[in-house]
Amino acid sequence: MKKVLMVVTGANELKLADGTSHPTGFWAEEVVESHRVLTEGGVEVTVATPGGVIPTVDAGSLQGNDFAGPAAAVTAHPVDLGTVDAADFDALYLPGGHGPMADLAFDAGLGRLLTEFSTTDKVVAALCHGPAGLLAAADSDSFVFAGKRMAVFSDEEERQGGLDVPYSVEGRLRELGAEIVSGPAWSSTVVTDGRVVTGQNPQSTVATAQAVLALL
Repeated sequence: MKKVLMVVTGANELKLADGTSHPTGFWAEEVVESHRVLTEGGVEVTVATPGGVIPTVDAGSLQGNDFAGPAAAVTAHPVDLGTVDAADFDALYLPGGHGPMADLAFDAGLGRLLTEFSTTDKVVAALCHGPAGLLAAADSDSFVFAGKRMAVFSDEEERQGGLDVPYSVEGRLRELGAEIVSGPAWSSTVVTDGRVVTGQNPQSTVATAQAVLALL
């Protein structure tokens, strides 16, 4: 059985550009539906968070849907990201919500895992704001995913969403050498470049998970 490590943000707030704090967390649909597609495809999914904290769901992601219960169930028993051995998994999957901008983007342990997954030609996937976690695989000299084509929650979607985020994930990835491929705002847009799969937004969730299954 193939095994996927789903790395979920442990952050519950995001410091905005004006210095104020905004409640955040993981986006329920991206975790729940990705988990469903992968497990229904016969994959074993392990959820990990920094420090093994039970992650906070972004309240905005629960409006008008029934994801609250499944989100709580999927994330009830996360393992500590710092204890994970890359050798135990076939793919690493980063769902979004704004939370990854606050913690995963700067997590050295995640950076080491991403580097190991990449150098051993394993699947790395990131969805919506999940690609913020890919920033952890950069240092002053290089970026593990430089030159890769990828999708990410676009600056245009960020503008339409109205949240004054502290930095542009799209912009930082471009600066590090990633080639950003953006579809129309809120469209299902998934980019596969070798063993790297990225989805643009929540609307891309199912297609992103399906692309990971195809590679596995």
